[in-house]
Amino acid sequence: MRSSRYCVQMVFLLLLLAVPAGYSSAASNTALVTNPQLRVRIAMAEPLGASKGPAAQVQHYISQDLRFLPFVTLVDSAGVPGGANLSVANGPDLDLRRFQLAGAHILITSSWSREGAAPRVELRAFDVTTGSFIFGHGYNNAVEANAGEVADRFCSELMKALTGRGDFFLSTIVFIKSAGPGKKDVWAVKPTGRDLRRLTNLPGDALSPSWSPDGRFVVFSHVDRRTHGLGVWDSATGSTQRIKFPGNTVISPVFMPDNTVAVSLSGGKNPNIYLLNHQFRRERALVESGGIDVSPSVDSSGTLMAFASSRMGNPHIFLKNLSTGAVSRITYEGKYNTEPSISPDGSMIAFSRMIGGQHRIFVYDIAKKTETQISFGPGSDEQPSFGSDSYFIAFTSTRSGQKQIYLTTRNGGEARHIPTGQGDASFPRWGLPR
Repeated sequence: MRSSRYCVQMVFLLLLLAVPAGYSSAASNTALVTNPQLRVRIAMAEPLGASKGPAAQVQHYISQDLRFLPFVTLVDSAGVPGGANLSVANGPDLDLRRFQLAGAHILITSSWSREGAAPRVELRAFDVTTGSFIFGHGYNNAVEANAGEVADRFCSELMKALTGRGDFFLSTIVFIKSAGPGKKDVWAVKPTGRDLRRLTNLPGDALSPSWSPDGRFVVFSHVDRRTHGLGVWDSATGSTQRIKFPGNTVISPVFMPDNTVAVSLSGGKNPNIYLLNHQFRRERALVESGGIDVSPSVDSSGTLMAFASSRMGNPHIFLKNLSTGAVSRITYEGKYNTEPSISPDGSMIAFSRMIGGQHRIFVYDIAKKTETQISFGPGSDEQPSFGSDSYFIAFTSTRSGQKQIYLTTRNGGEARHIPTGQGDASFPRWGLPR
């Protein structure tokens, strides 16, 4: 599979539009996510040997999934000379020429059979120009009810072949959904808008959820009429516990790579950021200053932590190296910079800045020390969250008139709405549930 991946990347050197100077096969897997001008054109052949129901659903969900990738353009089957019906789905007789004439770079084929009483589908991807096989997998029990899962698994492998990471289609976003005054719960949804479900049902307001790295727990702030607490939802049992820190506000908890938790606690004048152990008990301070220190966000190595602080007067974004203790200031522009989210690979920080009374999302490149605005409204855009692939960013926006969750990339571009049903939706955070 590795050799075929590099083969298809070499083909992209010839086929992709606007290839930048210095683009090479060694960098092609990252070029697709760093250069927003690059495009891969993907065609889908009609399924072979299939009953209409499951096959149509799998094709539909694959098409739906691929439309979430900004660097992918789907080839209309109506524009394929001779049509998208093939006599074979694999082998030397596979007719790739017609798809090449239609401008496709990749062809997806599907062949169906029976595995006992349930249908089985073989999904394959081919480099149209060279005829090289990129990858393929068989999926058992491919009934209509499982069509979305089959499509997600296949598209994850395809994205991994193109970019080196396929987490997007396997991930889940937790978020806060309002059911009226004094009632906000933690919900979950796939970034494509499927599998919407409520996780918690507590009186009061849940805020700022965070997945554990192992996908088992979600922690969140919880406020009822009398107290602040730390909520912990356990996917293994479906239960929720509430942990109190008497005299403290509990703000923006986030899991560390080792399943400990960083959280802002305020037992005095201003909150500081503390580390909680595996029993969710306060262990030691991570950030202390005379200002307000909130919103910790940690990279996947556990080395870099971004946070917001008022130590300079107005809220700004700072970065702490947890190994050396060194703290550096990230933002200098604007008077209100908050809600940092560091990319898991530690290369970028997304954050919210207030401009003209509205929030906008910016991305800061740590190596280049440059920032780029990636959202422009309308409405207010805030609470950015990097996905585990360090490419996609979810955020909250009021552009529709109420708070809803949208999806963009670190390059910006048109934002996609993630359906979450009725009620305000906010505080999106990514995870890879087990």
